[in-house]
Amino acid sequence: MNEKTMTAPVRVDSWLWAIRVYKTRSAATTACRAGHVRVNGDKAKAAQTVRPEDEVRVRISGFDRILVVRQTLTKRVGAPIAATAYEERTPPREPMAALAVRDRGAGRPTKRERRDIDRLRGRD
Repeated sequence: MNEKTMTAPVRVDSWLWAIRVYKTRSAATTACRAGHVRVNGDKAKAAQTVRPEDEVRVRISGFDRILVVRQTLTKRVGAPIAATAYEERTPPREPMAALAVRDRGAGRPTKRERRDIDRLRGRD
């Protein structure tokens, strides 16, 4: 890759696909249309361009992933190269507490199971 292709503006949906945030470009485009992608704090359309130093926020599975553009890529590349094209600024997630899971169709919980569930959920 030459220096011009690494700094030229590129579409946000194409960049997200190239750095492997989304499996397909159409999935990246759909996420932009749904409002799950923000560039520098503003909702981004799929055709909006990104440049180095832009901050891209992507909402995936209810959590925001914060990426800062280091290189602009138009073609999908291998994972090691894709990892150098952005800087990850996502804060670490808090560990999830154990949830009480019951088999479907198991009926109502017994009094003891109900107390255990309440204890797990912090409703002592």
